[in-house]
Amino acid sequence: MANYSSMTDEMLVKAYAQGNNEAFDALLKRHQDRVFNYILRIIRNEDLANDIFQETFVKAILTIKQGRYTENGKFPAWITRIAHNLIIDYYRQEKSENVQSADMEDIDILNRKDLCEATIEDLIISDQIIADVQYLIQELPELQREVLNMRYYQNMSFKEIAEKTGVSINTALGRMRYAIINLRRIAAEKDIVLTL
Repeated sequence: MANYSSMTDEMLVKAYAQGNNEAFDALLKRHQDRVFNYILRIIRNEDLANDIFQETFVKAILTIKQGRYTENGKFPAWITRIAHNLIIDYYRQEKSENVQSADMEDIDILNRKDLCEATIEDLIISDQIIADVQYLIQELPELQREVLNMRYYQNMSFKEIAEKTGVSINTALGRMRYAIINLRRIAAEKDIVLTL
């Protein structure tokens, strides 16, 4: 067993890129407090900070696995930049969703579908989408289905999922990633559309 505490960040990234999941667990453990505290200091909402923190490491995993990580000896700055960009994305999205002027003549902000009662057709389509999603979830491998249910239906964090299932956070994140990939693939194969 390797002594991960004596390895540099770059060595751990390289080991993880070559398939050593424990190397990423060591990276996560080494940097999680600093990254989470950075996000929380800006966001000031623990639940949202947790979501952005998890997104940060999912993005890091994808970037490293796709071979797009550039080794420059500055992993802490790189992972913090990912978190910072996700925070900016969150605020941009929130701003665009919440800002509309009632003075704009071509937009009636009160004439929106989400402010109206659902029609029978909307309810039928919504019920069908829920049924399709449940069907797709049942088609997933058991471990992926378990993580997806815990995350979306029990609202558990990836840390809680990892603890409950007895795996590393990295493994839990990986199972979720493959669950989403498989859901998209199965939906495409079965020609299932999941939008209104």
